[in-house]
Amino acid sequence: MIKFSIVITTKNRILDLQQTITSLSTIIKRKDVELIVCDDASIDGTGEYLKKKDCISIVNKKSKGLIFNRNILNNKAKGLYIISLDDDAQFLSENVLEEIESCFNSYPNCGVQNLRIYWNKEKPSSITSTEDYELNKGFVGCGHVWRKSAWKSIAQYPAWFVFYGEEDFAAFQLFKKGWNILYNPKVLVHHRVDIKLRKKQKDYSLRLRRSLRSGWYLYFLFYPVKEIPRRLAYTFWQQIKKKTFKGDVKATVAIFQAVLDVVYNFPKLLKNANRLTFQEFKEYQKLPNTKLYWSPKEK
Repeated sequence: MIKFSIVITTKNRILDLQQTITSLSTIIKRKDVELIVCDDASIDGTGEYLKKKDCISIVNKKSKGLIFNRNILNNKAKGLYIISLDDDAQFLSENVLEEIESCFNSYPNCGVQNLRIYWNKEKPSSITSTEDYELNKGFVGCGHVWRKSAWKSIAQYPAWFVFYGEEDFAAFQLFKKGWNILYNPKVLVHHRVDIKLRKKQKDYSLRLRRSLRSGWYLYFLFYPVKEIPRRLAYTFWQQIKKKTFKGDVKATVAIFQAVLDVVYNFPKLLKNANRLTFQEFKEYQKLPNTKLYWSPKEK
């Protein structure tokens, strides 16, 4: 019986993927574990590499996008628990599967575990943490675990978001269904990425555009109507103040492209709206913010 499904979506990052799969070598030998990797039309030999590995591979002939692929992976997973990792992420802690199962067993209403994540090219100086489980508003894409029954109980990720925002979309759906999201510090994920360098990368403006529009999409999909105008105006002004007024031309273009994206998709937003009542919104706002980053304490 498959108990744990590890799912990864990748595109043209074969070296990162190789490192991640190598780090999982001991775990995926277990009979109760399956590894499923979706190759989103890579041209760097990823598809051929996966044929030689002990995993289930899905190879797209045409790129479908991150969120589309995550839906495919989660639906295909046979395990009771679906462990989602980025292709540039790996576990650093011991007894990962046991800690994940223990958390779900201890908290029957937990639908998703938001794992402790360290963002840096290099490994942390220490992996220990004194933190305990904590309710969270959401979870992080590069390291989280679904209870399969929770995944099946809600609407799937919105593939039309393309990139960014799917975790928050799911978080609102889970809240509406009575599922909790729990921060699990007992499982440490090393996300091998340099955040500071992202602003210098070619896709900086595209990432900003998609990040902004997904946030605005969520307002129209889930927030009480009275909350939308104020929050929309505030976030727009903050971006203009911090980016446009400081001469960031690429960011300015991305901001207005995001606005146009919202206008274009407005009929879809109205059709798919699943708003929180005002009371639900008040309760949701009381939840602790999603723990995105972890850093070891200096001795």
